[in-house]
Amino acid sequence: MILRTAAAMGVALTAACAVSEPVATAPAPAARAAPQSESFIAWREGFRARARAAGVSAATLDAAFDGVAPNARVLELDSFQPEFVRPIWDYLDSAVSPTRVANGRLQAADKADALGRIEARFGVDAPVLLAIWGVESAFGANYGDIPVVEALATLAYEGRRRAFGEEQLLAALRILDAGDVTPQRMVGSWAGAMGHTQFIPTSFEAYAVDFTGDGRRDLWSADALDALASTANYLSRFGWTLGAPWGVEAALPQGFDYAMADERRRPVADWRALGVTGDDGAPLADHGDAALILPAGAQGPAFIVYPNFFVIKRYNNATSYALAVGHLADRIAGGGPFLSPWPRGERALSRSEKEEMQVRLTLLGFDARGADGVVGPDTRAAIRAWQRARGLPADGFDSAGLLEALRRETGAQAVRTGG
Repeated sequence: MILRTAAAMGVALTAACAVSEPVATAPAPAARAAPQSESFIAWREGFRARARAAGVSAATLDAAFDGVAPNARVLELDSFQPEFVRPIWDYLDSAVSPTRVANGRLQAADKADALGRIEARFGVDAPVLLAIWGVESAFGANYGDIPVVEALATLAYEGRRRAFGEEQLLAALRILDAGDVTPQRMVGSWAGAMGHTQFIPTSFEAYAVDFTGDGRRDLWSADALDALASTANYLSRFGWTLGAPWGVEAALPQGFDYAMADERRRPVADWRALGVTGDDGAPLADHGDAALILPAGAQGPAFIVYPNFFVIKRYNNATSYALAVGHLADRIAGGGPFLSPWPRGERALSRSEKEEMQVRLTLLGFDARGADGVVGPDTRAAIRAWQRARGLPADGFDSAGLLEALRRETGAQAVRTGG
C-alpha cells in the first residue's frame, strides 16, 4: 500500500493494510454499516458543501453518498491495536510462499508482452511490479471489498483520522467525478487503499495512468495493466534504476561491528574495505551507496541494500515489506531462497513486552526515550548501548532473550508501562 500523499509526504497510517506487520489475531468482521445518526448526517451535509465548493459535481456527490453510513468494521479496524506480531521469517514465509512465487511466474509469462511495454515506458523492472502486486493483493485475489467512499467518510466523521479521511475522501470524489470508476466498483481496504496495488486516492491522482488507452485509470480491471503501469510510474518518479538490484544477501567477516547495520548508506567501497562480501564470497557490486541491514539481528541473514530498496520503502516504509517485495521479485525472476537461516527459535516480543523492554533499558541507564512498544532508532540505540556494555554483538535486535536478561538485571518485579 502506498503510504504517501500526492506531495510525497508520509501518511501516518502504519496499520492501514498490515502487510508489513501481520498480526496473529484480528477482530471478527462486524456489520457493514451502522445506522445513520443525526450527527453523521450533519457532518455529511457539511462535507458535501465543502466538496461542492471544491468543484465536485452534485451528481457525483449524490451517487457517491447514496446509502453511505458509518461503517462499523472500519471503526473496529481503525481502533484495533495488535498485541502480537509475527516475526519477519513468518511474514516472509507467507509473502514469498511457493504458491505466490509460482503464481508470479505464471503472471510473468501470461503478461510478458504488456510487462515488457510497461518496463520500456517507465524504466522499472517487471518482476518488482509483479512482486508488489503479489504482496499487496495476491495478484488481485484480495484487494478489499469495503466501499472506499464509505470507509473514508467513516474515518473523516469518526475524528481520529479526520484530516486524512477528509483529504482522501475529497480525492476519491474527484476520481469519481473524472469518470475513472463508479462508486460501486471503487472498493478497497478499510483505510481507503484501492485496487490491485493498493493506491490511496491522493496517490491515485498523482501517479495513476491509463496504460490501456480506454480513457480510464482503472486499478480494479481484471487485466491489472493500469494498476501495474501506475505502480511503475510511482517507482519511476521516486528514482527506480532499471536493471539494478534491490540488494544482495551478504557475508560478514569475523569480528564485524554489528552496530553498523543501521540503514545508513555508505559507498560500496567502504563495505568492501570492511570485509563485507556477497553470500558467495564474491566482491560486492557497486550500484550506488548501500546500507547493511540485519532484520533478525546477528543470528539471522545480513543484506546489503541499494537505492532501489529505499524506493520500495517509499511505497511502504517498512523494512520487512521492502525485503519481501525484493525477494519475491528475485524468486519470480528465477532466483533461489536466502542461504542463511533465520533464528526460528527466537520469539517475537508482543507490544506490551516491547514497552516493558523499553522501561527496563531506561531503568538501567540506557534511555529508550519513551515506552510506546514501537522499536525505532532510539530504542535500537539503547539496545546497542546495553549490548556493547555487556560485551555482546551490538545488533540492536529486540528478542525474548534480551527481555529475560533485562528482567534478571532489574529484578523480576513488574514495571509500569504506558499501557
